[in-house]
Amino acid sequence: MQPTMTDATESRATLSELGARVRAWRARRGVTRKQLAADSGLSERFLADVETGKGNVSINSLEAAARALNITILDLLQDAPRPALARAHNLLSRLDDAQLDQAYTLLASSFGLADAQGREQRIALVGLRGAGKSTLGAQLAAQRGVPFIELDREIEREAGTSMNEILLLHGQAGYRRYERRALLRVAEEHGDGVVMTTGGSIVSERETFDLLQSHFYCVWVKASPEEHMSRVVAQGDLRPFSAAHGEGAHAMGEALEDIRRILSSREVLYARADAVVDTAARTVKQSLKDLERAVPAA
Repeated sequence: MQPTMTDATESRATLSELGARVRAWRARRGVTRKQLAADSGLSERFLADVETGKGNVSINSLEAAARALNITILDLLQDAPRPALARAHNLLSRLDDAQLDQAYTLLASSFGLADAQGREQRIALVGLRGAGKSTLGAQLAAQRGVPFIELDREIEREAGTSMNEILLLHGQAGYRRYERRALLRVAEEHGDGVVMTTGGSIVSERETFDLLQSHFYCVWVKASPEEHMSRVVAQGDLRPFSAAHGEGAHAMGEALEDIRRILSSREVLYARADAVVDTAARTVKQSLKDLERAVPAA
């Protein structure tokens, strides 16, 4: 039996929707197509076809892409009408029967934050690179008389090697494991207070972001795409955009589009933070005052 025109149209629509989901997850993770190809073992050309709805996608290739993005294939294939319930189910599915009984008891007795005590004295700044997290974080920590920590450096300390080596040796999944371990260690070591900056993609890792929010008072430090871009250029560090697009005015334009796309895909996630500080068209001094007002008193 030959496929009908309707069947072909629906098939194209399905491939287009699947490609859009792969592209959206890649943007949330802040992963270039080249990086995803290297981590998944798939070719860049194949991934480009998939993202534009032209690829002849197999289950194996989808699983490879999902693993490289540190998600399950179900995250690509199905919509979750209640994302919070899906996250809880994912966590509970890893437990044995005895642990499930313990989890049930804990849930039944308390619906509060897992680590409410001291949480408001541990400040975590989230947001895309170039928003001013490090500059503002260091000054806020000095004013509050608490340590200033960059989670990226703690991840390197946890792994005993550089960020590049972690990704090269262990991929995204390995990096995220070190990230969670470092996050929990920082929370445990700084019960009396700390100001910590995080990587821009931490919000796209649902389990890790849940842990962050349960242990830290989170502030989204935001800016316009143009200001993100100008600050990153001023720092002389265009990764990963320079690697993806090369150099020159055309490459800068494509890098700016990347920033817009990443911000758009993560905006709803960043908005889960306890407070927002917009640094757009603000001096460092003005933004620091905004940040001081946004966080609980020391």
